Amino acid sequence: MKHEVKKAEGNVSTMMQFVLMGFSDLSNLQGFLFGVFSIIYIIVIIGNSLIIILTSFDPALQKPMYFFLANFSLLEISYVTVTLPRMLVNLWTQDRSISLLECATQMCFFLILGASECFLLAVMAYDRYVAICNPLHYPLVMNQKMCVQLAVGSWIIGIPVQIGQTTQVFSVHFCNCNQINHFFCDIPPIIKLACGDTSIHEMSAYAGTLLIVAVPFMLILASYCKIICTILKLPTASGQAKAFSTCSSHLLVVVLFFGSTTITYLRPKSYHSAGIDKLLSLFYTIVTPLFNPMIYSLRNKDVIASLRKFFLKK
Repeated sequence: MKHEVKKAEGNVSTMMQFVLMGFSDLSNLQGFLFGVFSIIYIIVIIGNSLIIILTSFDPALQKPMYFFLANFSLLEISYVTVTLPRMLVNLWTQDRSISLLECATQMCFFLILGASECFLLAVMAYDRYVAICNPLHYPLVMNQKMCVQLAVGSWIIGIPVQIGQTTQVFSVHFCNCNQINHFFCDIPPIIKLACGDTSIHEMSAYAGTLLIVAVPFMLILASYCKIICTILKLPTASGQAKAFSTCSSHLLVVVLFFGSTTITYLRPKSYHSAGIDKLLSLFYTIVTPLFNPMIYSLRNKDVIASLRKFFLKK
């Protein structure tokens, strides 16, 4: 395997190629890991594609809630595709090299899609807020034009920030080591390869992540505070249970995604370790997209009914 290095001044190098170490320390499990991650990728694609198909063609699911769910499923497919196929190739060929341009491109798309997921979850929370707190105005507020604008906004809002963040990360000078102790190009392991004082770059990355994560999370928190207050005022226990059931799936996905993302990116540097970072990254890049279709399907009567109709027709 060739590791191309272009020498710069002193002991600093401009890396032309990196090596994604991934799970190279588990040399006896390479074939097993390839099989497991291949199955997971297939399940993610099939599960989320099925939700997109159901919400697109079933008249019973032609509602704003399911329009956003279809966008969320498409986002999950894109999110996993940025990292998992590359990891499968590395496991199969054992060639872990990745060029600087490929690494930067992967990181940029990963960050953009991660930001989109944060804001789309906030939009879905707003949809539930309008449905529960202002049910009479819901058809007027969440009309088709508004839904499309919110969805498009979620997809593109993080693009300038994350392009800037990627440019900032790859503007550093790298030392002679070009081994990334991760299974994809992410901010913390790339920063670790930089020479000299990286505090400015770390603070910039921290601020960018905080902005992308904190703003949507505060919007979600505000929406659910209003939702809970409204639900508790409902006169019957059955009404309260029904209202809670429409939010439970989304709330569970929010906790899983924001919890793992916050721990990964916003915990103090002294608590970072390569093993824990990889484990947490696996959780929010692969495990969460794997379970999201199941969470929404098994906890939603409309989706279950649509699934039954779909398979009975087949």
